[in-house]
Amino acid sequence: MLNFVPWRHIAKWQCIGCGNCCKLYSVVLNFPEWLKISQIFGAEKTVVGLNKLFIKRVDDGSCVFLCNLAGNYFCGLQNMKPVACKLWPFKILSEPKYGNPNQALFNYRGKKLFIYADTMCQGLRYGPPSWEFTSLVLQEFADLALGNCRVQRNTTRTLSNGVRRFNF
Repeated sequence: MLNFVPWRHIAKWQCIGCGNCCKLYSVVLNFPEWLKISQIFGAEKTVVGLNKLFIKRVDDGSCVFLCNLAGNYFCGLQNMKPVACKLWPFKILSEPKYGNPNQALFNYRGKKLFIYADTMCQGLRYGPPSWEFTSLVLQEFADLALGNCRVQRNTTRTLSNGVRRFNF
């Protein structure tokens, strides 16, 4: 069951490398993403659905590109990770879809966006939003969603020493 909360209920978010995003959901690809993955890894790593393209899932339901290194999960696609993966666990919408529009409203460069978080993510910490979460993380998610940037700096896995190693 999908359950989303408005961003104003989130104090902070940080990827903890649990891999749930890659285990629980099918990844929808846009055509350029599908083409690039197919050219590099082969079309057999993707699946054609009814009007949609997806990354293939293995027998246990996980994404075919999910890697596990000593209990830490990471994306095998790294720098060509689909936008849907870059945005998880957040949904950035032009209209409120999951209720509480005032709490989901995010003003982004004069544009109204509605941002919700998927409660299945174990990296969410609930409470009043921190400055870092609001000003750096949500801003970057909005940039990614609207195509204003492609490189993740604040919305990716960070190791305890502050080095960003895995691009989740």
